[in-house]
Amino acid sequence: MPDPAAPGRPPLDAVPSFMFATGIENSNPTVNGRRVDQMAASNHLHRWAEDFALVRELRCTFLRYGAPLHTTWLGEGRYDWSFADETFAALRGQGTYPIADLCHFGVPDWIGDFQNPDFPRLFEGYAEAFARRFPWVQLYTPVNEMYVCALFSGRYGWWNEQLRSERGFVTAMKHLVSANIRAMRAILRVRPDALFIQSESAEQYHAASPTAWPEARWRNAERFLSLDLNYGHAVEAPMYEYLLDNGMTREEYAGFRRTDLKRHCILGTDYYVTNEHLVEDDGSTRASGDVYGYATIIGQYHARYGLPLMHTETNLVETGNGEATAWLWKQWANLLLLWEMPMPVLGFTWYSLTDQVDWDTALRENHGRIHPVGLYDLDRQPRPVGIAYKRLIEQWSAVLPARSLCLQLPLAPLTQAAAS
Repeated sequence: MPDPAAPGRPPLDAVPSFMFATGIENSNPTVNGRRVDQMAASNHLHRWAEDFALVRELRCTFLRYGAPLHTTWLGEGRYDWSFADETFAALRGQGTYPIADLCHFGVPDWIGDFQNPDFPRLFEGYAEAFARRFPWVQLYTPVNEMYVCALFSGRYGWWNEQLRSERGFVTAMKHLVSANIRAMRAILRVRPDALFIQSESAEQYHAASPTAWPEARWRNAERFLSLDLNYGHAVEAPMYEYLLDNGMTREEYAGFRRTDLKRHCILGTDYYVTNEHLVEDDGSTRASGDVYGYATIIGQYHARYGLPLMHTETNLVETGNGEATAWLWKQWANLLLLWEMPMPVLGFTWYSLTDQVDWDTALRENHGRIHPVGLYDLDRQPRPVGIAYKRLIEQWSAVLPARSLCLQLPLAPLTQAAAS
């Protein structure tokens, strides 16, 4: 294990107040039976030590990170922890808090897909096994972007089960959320002070005309569905009828309503320039650009759930004209606006550390095209936005914790594991 006292590394007993973060992109859905592994595509599987050094160079104390689920989880009660053992030990050794990202858009082949009704129960077992293997890990995102995963897998026909139906969407949604809830409960059995940072896409739909307004209103209700179920928040009557019409039983919905885990949660939301949509008269949608912006949209989410906030994903394609750096500062300005309103904002994330591959087609096409959205390129050279993010962290890290509204997270030092 690296020397935790080495120069430039935070001491393991130093608990930061504000979460400056980045992430290692670990999406792994299947498309037409082909596994799309972003950790492999970015060569992180072989260059993880270099990547962790870059995280330290940025002075990011938090990293959204997970073991590749499809190669770690071999069967019910069967695991290969070799890669996770090495990488998580290295993060702990260098003083980086992992936000453990357990399921990111895909499941192992032996489970099949998100239509499998056994997935929530099985995933609960995996989450508990992970927590017992790494009892010092306190921060978790059990299931990443439940809404997006259900949408792309069950309604759009892009990933995994590749269904194009409302029943497929609702089934994927209820299994994803149930898996997330069961995983949270399992982790809390091992680590009672665990904190769960949801990473969910913050969406907004705008009506192009009065004709499109009903569809826009429906979609603006539906965007909350995964979080409503996850936090036990009542859905509106038309949404309840929709769920019952498409495969959710009254008993299942009642079970979601009984969920009482909000006190362990931080509302993490992801926002990109593509997260706002224009709804046309025929019900179709297209990207509208950032009409409202992050602060306005996340204010709606905060009003609904009343939870502390974290900006858990953003990026923009770098074309050489400074767009990504400008986007970074725009997102940071939105965060500061929330801060002044005031709202409890606990962290900010540029996602991801390195460039991604084939995200220009949402991973549906296997072209090997570099998607230049990282703080570093795939040669591990800094992009302008990476230099700007490092500067932002240096400038603000000593300022934000001093502000009265910055909540002191109940984090334990990395040296402290949960009591058995």
